Amino acid sequence: MRRTPHPIRVRRVYDEPLRSDGSRVLVDRLWPRGVSREGAHLDEWLKQVAPSPELRTWYGHVPERFEEFTARYRRELDDPQSAEALQHLRELASAGPLTLLTATKDPAISEAAVLARILRGNG
Repeated sequence: MRRTPHPIRVRRVYDEPLRSDGSRVLVDRLWPRGVSREGAHLDEWLKQVAPSPELRTWYGHVPERFEEFTARYRRELDDPQSAEALQHLRELASAGPLTLLTATKDPAISEAAVLARILRGNG
């Protein structure tokens, strides 16, 4: 898999935007609590790439389940609609810096982290 020359970051949607963020894409299925559409400073909300409600509920951001969550989520990304959304993220990453946004408290164990590894070509 080809690696993108541009940085791909994972950040919380609640964090202040940075000039270096590039394209800012929310990858959660649900809109984050307490954030207005304007306050999110998004370029896109790509909920089609988010994990299914069933997988999200099972995972519950339990750190011990992250490895299994990653495997299950990667299988879900083979679904045509999810695969199309993932391809769109690849195109954005090829065009410039990309920041994947999530509302989760620990972005390092989120779907955004899984997507970033895939897009970087090392996951």
